[in-house]
Amino acid sequence: MPGLPLPAADERQSLIEFLAFNQNAFFSVAYGLTDEQARSTPSVSALSIGGLIKHATGVQQGWTQRMASAPDFPPPDPRPVEEQMRDYQDQYVMREDETLEELLESLRAQNVETLRVLREADLATPVPVPHEVPWFPKDVDHWSVRWVALHLIEELTRHAGHADIIRESIDRATMYELMAAHEEWPETDFIRRWRPTQPA
Repeated sequence: MPGLPLPAADERQSLIEFLAFNQNAFFSVAYGLTDEQARSTPSVSALSIGGLIKHATGVQQGWTQRMASAPDFPPPDPRPVEEQMRDYQDQYVMREDETLEELLESLRAQNVETLRVLREADLATPVPVPHEVPWFPKDVDHWSVRWVALHLIEELTRHAGHADIIRESIDRATMYELMAAHEEWPETDFIRRWRPTQPA
């Protein structure tokens, strides 16, 4: 994948290209990490790269269900609120029993589903606002599929930036050299592929 989203002929394809670009950022930022490194929290933040990958998967899942169900609400979660909250909190943490490969595979599958729904949905379809969620507006009854797509771009961009800082705190690797390695770009005087630091 190139270092910028591809040009697009229309609004829908523009949304898809920018969303796909930010979806793919998590694969580059995780490139070459061990499970232990992906689980680590080396910055002032409590977040890890593994936790951010889980969150990128979970947040897309929730919003994709809303797009797919619009103009209705998605089916309600029948579980007790306490169980739902435990799952939500777990979304930010890479547990000891989880591997980076498993988390990336879950993200990959969700990325495909998110883009599928966005390709098929009418961008103007109203997406109802659940007013019981305290951080959602009380004076707005509907978003649109278009708004949800833009929100997902914003959400993934924010967390890809978080992941960049955490990765640089782990081994000083930065995004373009990681993209070059992950995507196997040809090396030039301007960009070199990331390589693991050799132990002294």
